[in-house]
Amino acid sequence: MKTFRAKAPRSGLGCGSRPLSQAQRTPLSRNQRPFVAKASERECSMNLQIDRERRTARGGVKRTALAERAGESCVLPREATIGVLGGGQLGRMFALAAARLGVKVLVLDPTDPAPAAVAAGQVKGSFRDEDAILEFAKKVDVLTVEIEHINTEALQKVAEAGADVQPTPRTLRIIQDKYAQKEHLREFGVPLPPYMRVGLSEESMKEVADTLGYPMMLKSRYLAYDGRGNYVVEDEEDFAAGVKALTENLDEDQKENGLYAEGWVPFVKELAVMVARGREGEVVTYPVVETHHKDSILSELECPANIPEETQKRAREVARLAVSKFEGAGVFGVELFLLQDGRVLLNEIAPRPHNSGHYTIEACVTSQYEQHVRAVLGWPLGDTSLTCGGSSMINILGEASGEEGAEIANNLIGRSLPVPGAYPHWYGKEGVKPGRKIGHITITGTSLLDAVSKKDRILGRKPSSEVGGDQKKPPQVAVIMGSDSDLYVMKNAAQVLEDFGISTQVTIVSAHRTPERMFDFARNAHKRGIKAIIAGAGGAAHLPGMVASMTPLPVIGVPVIPKGAALDGVDSLLSIVQMPKGIPVATVAIQNAANAGLLAARIIGASDPQVLEKMQAYQDGLKKMVEGKASRLEGDGWENYEV
Repeated sequence: MKTFRAKAPRSGLGCGSRPLSQAQRTPLSRNQRPFVAKASERECSMNLQIDRERRTARGGVKRTALAERAGESCVLPREATIGVLGGGQLGRMFALAAARLGVKVLVLDPTDPAPAAVAAGQVKGSFRDEDAILEFAKKVDVLTVEIEHINTEALQKVAEAGADVQPTPRTLRIIQDKYAQKEHLREFGVPLPPYMRVGLSEESMKEVADTLGYPMMLKSRYLAYDGRGNYVVEDEEDFAAGVKALTENLDEDQKENGLYAEGWVPFVKELAVMVARGREGEVVTYPVVETHHKDSILSELECPANIPEETQKRAREVARLAVSKFEGAGVFGVELFLLQDGRVLLNEIAPRPHNSGHYTIEACVTSQYEQHVRAVLGWPLGDTSLTCGGSSMINILGEASGEEGAEIANNLIGRSLPVPGAYPHWYGKEGVKPGRKIGHITITGTSLLDAVSKKDRILGRKPSSEVGGDQKKPPQVAVIMGSDSDLYVMKNAAQVLEDFGISTQVTIVSAHRTPERMFDFARNAHKRGIKAIIAGAGGAAHLPGMVASMTPLPVIGVPVIPKGAALDGVDSLLSIVQMPKGIPVATVAIQNAANAGLLAARIIGASDPQVLEKMQAYQDGLKKMVEGKASRLEGDGWENYEV
């Protein structure tokens, strides 16, 4: 057995160590971990004896010997080995993320070689075989999963023997039984579609039909994913056929209680949120994505979902609530339904990295795979923010078998290679067949529309900006004023931005007559994708400064002489330039909103190559204009020159 290693300071991600006393190195039973600091010498001795007996009875399952027990949740150092049940594409991307952090991964998978073997060690064996799992647990410091359809009874045994399992076997057992998952979530007030258990008797089916009505979705409690285990029931005849179809592959002891039904959900969008839970119960959420499915398998997604900010907040709250009610650490995929009335219902949860989180590798500060490494090792959870204006993803699904299917997939990847911000991934699976997940392509863009347009280009579709007349590009700059009397000046900023192809929101926000609107606008502008604000400073000239005090975005103030005003705009200029320390507001010449538009364009151009190129062309145009005037003046002479 290895000796324990000390937990490094959190700033070091648990990667260091310091010498420990012999007492600190003493391994304790799992049940005593939270109370080590308070345990007496006699209690420790008793626990050691119990632990030895458990290890003997369980065949010597390896303890998490690298973990420190010091009155709080354990943190494993970089030298720890993470064991993963399953070595498919999720295990592959997890192992690659772990390798970047210097963490060793070992997978248990029957495929030889498994896709994850590109970056992980592999033990060949089934993740449903109890003996294989018990033997595998001896080789690692912490166990996790890349698929929930594993042998949870075996995991419970290794956990009782002292192995570290994340998320806990109880969490995995609840989630892999879809009906138990619903019951667990309902207990904590998570909003769900109506559902009922379905028995095999006619009486049971009639009761369910009378309660939920037709159509309904009949579902298997076990081994259900990617549409497998689902059956749409339109009428009584369908019901009987569905029960027969879904129970024929279940074990005999599962058939009687192996099904449940959900009332039909008339959703307008399908959403998903990746959620990470740390060892100490801390929970962080990723942005909300909109998902699109083909034959019940995720085929495309967009991030962030094109839904109101309030709806995004509601979706993240539902996802956070659900995951917070489970035990153990790791990343969870939460699938949701958005209804016409704005309600968000939870569809189901996966206790592992998920298809709908692939985009995080290139589009977020911390990918879902690195996050899972951090969570199971007890390291601090990472930042989940987007690193781009928007992202989209194409799931590469087999469209044919063998070489034909591989050629179709390779052609799709080939079309992505010239596209800036496109990142293709190939999973390294043996063979291609219809519906099989063989890779994905993540696309990043300066905005959601940019990312979606690139996705459409790769797929050979008409760009979204040209599909339907009601689709508008999300605004990047806001032009605001306290009254429409300022519009005659402020519209010049909007015109400049339009010339540069920068989407703009022009609206009225009064600091005095609508303070609540101003507060809401300033606080939330950045969440809507706005990158700069141009604010008119008219009569009282308070708007630029008030907005700047509440937003993290750059604010450009434009001194305006309102129509009919007695003053000349100098008062507005002085108001802007006398802002107190800590509240910066840029400004331009009085009435010169065009320059404000140009300054905003430069701000956008700092991260948008297309706008930057247009700005350089604009400056070249100014140069040529001046050189042309100089040439004409010199050629015609000042006497004949006409301005």
